[in-house]
Amino acid sequence: MKENLLLISVAMLGSMILSCSSSDDATEDLGEAKKVVNMLSESQPIQLTEAQIVFANDNNQFTLNFLNTVNNADKSGKSFIYSPLSITYVLSMVNDAAIGQTEQELEQTLGFHEGGIKAVNDYCKKLIEGLPKVDSNVKLDIANAIFLNKNYTLKEQFQKDMQTYYDAKAEALDFSSPQTLSHINGWCNEKTNGMIPTILDKVKPNMVSYLLNAIYFKADWASKFDVQNTKTETFTTENGSTQLPLMHQNVLISYLKTGKYSAVIIPYGSGLWNMTVLLPENGKTTDDVIKDITQNNPSMLNNRGWCGTGSDTFAAYEVDLKLPRFETRSDTDDFGVNGLIDLLKPMGIQLAFDSYHAEIPNMANVPVYVAMMRQKAAIKVNEEGSEATAVTVAGMMEKSAGPIEYPKATFHANRPFVYVIREQSSGVILFVGKFTGK
Repeated sequence: MKENLLLISVAMLGSMILSCSSSDDATEDLGEAKKVVNMLSESQPIQLTEAQIVFANDNNQFTLNFLNTVNNADKSGKSFIYSPLSITYVLSMVNDAAIGQTEQELEQTLGFHEGGIKAVNDYCKKLIEGLPKVDSNVKLDIANAIFLNKNYTLKEQFQKDMQTYYDAKAEALDFSSPQTLSHINGWCNEKTNGMIPTILDKVKPNMVSYLLNAIYFKADWASKFDVQNTKTETFTTENGSTQLPLMHQNVLISYLKTGKYSAVIIPYGSGLWNMTVLLPENGKTTDDVIKDITQNNPSMLNNRGWCGTGSDTFAAYEVDLKLPRFETRSDTDDFGVNGLIDLLKPMGIQLAFDSYHAEIPNMANVPVYVAMMRQKAAIKVNEEGSEATAVTVAGMMEKSAGPIEYPKATFHANRPFVYVIREQSSGVILFVGKFTGK
């Protein structure tokens, strides 16, 4: 169910999608509907500066652009889930060491508008420290790590920035030892609560370092579904139908209906976190929905939340809600060995992945480039709530010497010429000759 990728990506992203309805709307005149559970949010979002609000809004655009890119690239028809926020953290760590056009591409693509390394770092630090604390009923863990090849050293300022802004302390390891793979994957397993046991299949001995981010999210619905109301029902797919367990309850939540899709905002915990479900109208597909929300994001996602476009806005509705119970796992390597890199390149990041032209001199004692990237993600949705996690890794390799540039000339041997044959080390000429064409 492709629409569900957006839901958790937006939930993890940290823009705190909230209902456009006020708390007054939430409690207005429930009348006789005593069985209807009020799930409208009264929570307040994390406090961002005006500049950081712009960052959040435009990083949301990166999220939806990534969703659109993955959706277009994935021809399997299967469900998927990814966390563009996790990608943002890893590439922001890379950005800290980048300069020139490489830095510009990273910041522009991620939605930071060449805001500068300090501003990007401050924004990431604000979310890393603030998001896990905004709702005690929601468990959110964000972890970053640097595993360094012991044959290299990190630059002092980069190490300081990683600890200050990303709470990431570099750990030097022997990349030729089989134990290193177990150690890195062990970190991945621990930070995802066992949902993603491994992120690397092997550790390359010539890799300079691996930068990792892990996000783990677990939250109960503000109003849990009663498992007794879950029934196996027909679920219509784009090419037929199948039987799935559908959870069911009547709730008072924010609802929106457009000509292309209808949507509900289902809150977690005390309401600050939520899942927004977008259901295509008859005759429309998830592709149509993804295309629409990608194009309309500037007016749909703002610091107040997902408020629709034009006259289409969320409002309080009593909703007869059914939602499938499901689990999904995704791996960008399913798109090929360079899957994540190949997805990010057309989005605007080129130089960071270029072994010759990357401008990342401020990370290690050698200039580096991003040689590999991968993300694994998983989600479980049931009557209690949702559990989702993602791990992103970037492998940094020593930059290659740039191709040698030589002066250019033209030599057309299309007329008589002279030639000699000699031994190079001594300079002795063995043969001399002339060619006239005859």
